Amino acid sequence: YNPDVVFLQEVIPPHLSLLQMRAGNYTIIPGNIDGYFTVVMLKKSRVKLLKHEIIPFPTTSMMRNLLVVHVSVSGIELCLMTSHLESTKKHSQERIKQLQIVLNTMQKESESTTVIFGGDTNLRDSEVSKLGKLPNNITDTWEFLDKPQHCRYTWDTHSNSNLDIEFKCKMRFDRVYFRPAVDGGHIIPRSMDLIGLEKLDCGRFPSDHWGLLCNFDVIL
Repeated sequence: YNPDVVFLQEVIPPHLSLLQMRAGNYTIIPGNIDGYFTVVMLKKSRVKLLKHEIIPFPTTSMMRNLLVVHVSVSGIELCLMTSHLESTKKHSQERIKQLQIVLNTMQKESESTTVIFGGDTNLRDSEVSKLGKLPNNITDTWEFLDKPQHCRYTWDTHSNSNLDIEFKCKMRFDRVYFRPAVDGGHIIPRSMDLIGLEKLDCGRFPSDHWGLLCNFDVIL
């Protein structure tokens, strides 16, 4: 894989240092420096960083926030966002509050800018329904692509043994949201696949989640 943009969650300081040493062809923007946090990586040859900001989640108990990165790709301005929303079933109310902040932030961006959010949302479909579904101008990319079943479940304890959890379940925790620019479809989702499905030499998968590889067409 040779992605233009990478969204990471649960990065820890030693791994941030490793990325900074080993991934010299990427601009690396962390969402924090303590504990565990998100990171956005931008391929220097393709994506120009304009500015970034970190939007706090005021009532999180898990150090969560929203990382917002403004970039230019082939002269087209994009707003990229990632987050790791509050984890576990019992924190549903906080997670819904955080999702609302994400959606509000996406809608506040200039109408001339395409906005792409991707991250570990920990969302259950019922929680999105509690908000009254997504705003009309924000699309769930998986749904836009006609709900391809091969990449539906990013948390699958049937086939991912990293956590060795007794109860088995499949969830669509990792999601990509998309708000197109008003003046035409400069950037259009094309495909989505799961990655990280093969075990490393140590016998474990790269993560307890599968990764999402999402392709977008840039219309010049």
